[in-house]
Amino acid sequence: MFTVRIHGFGGQDVLAAAELLSVAAYTDGRHGQAFRVGGQERTGSPTVACCRIDDRPLPAREPVLTPDAVVVRDPALLGVHEVFDGLGPDGYVLIDATGAAGRFGLAAAAGRRPERTVAVPASEIARRELGLALPNAALLGGLAALTGVVSLASVETAIRESFGGRLAHDNVEAARDAFAFVRYQQRERLGAAAAEAPAPAEVPAPAEVPAP
Repeated sequence: MFTVRIHGFGGQDVLAAAELLSVAAYTDGRHGQAFRVGGQERTGSPTVACCRIDDRPLPAREPVLTPDAVVVRDPALLGVHEVFDGLGPDGYVLIDATGAAGRFGLAAAAGRRPERTVAVPASEIARRELGLALPNAALLGGLAALTGVVSLASVETAIRESFGGRLAHDNVEAARDAFAFVRYQQRERLGAAAAEAPAPAEVPAPAEVPAP
């Protein structure tokens, strides 16, 4: 099972993002389950939605206490300790923000694998493609690139099933842009890590043995 917890503020449609992810999982031939945690959503208050993905039928809806990935819809939530509760050192973090993830000083993410903590300008991408800061499609494209839990093709199919016409086209473009952005970030980090790695020690050539 792979579990995703999405954090945002009321009015940011985090449940819609979780539902779109569950549809993408179904498109990939797996089971998906999306739900909101807590009571009624209040505009401006922190809110959480979850998505479970598995090859087998899923159990009853329960809060995701130990997620495999956390999506942060708004950087203002990074000061909320609960955002990273239960996320292990190998967990994934995707933040809707411009700039490198490291600039936020994620104390709660200290010790995590840096290639699994990525900031993607999902809202900026959405404004460019849709004319509105509606970043759910871009966030799911970024999540597909970061985790591989769903394919980009399944995200695109889920978008087309949820929207129509120009809105579907623009959201697909946003998902593709975010997917490409995250993949580029991953390649850059891998290249930087390889450049910083110490050169292997030279192995001396074996001494020549004189002929008898």
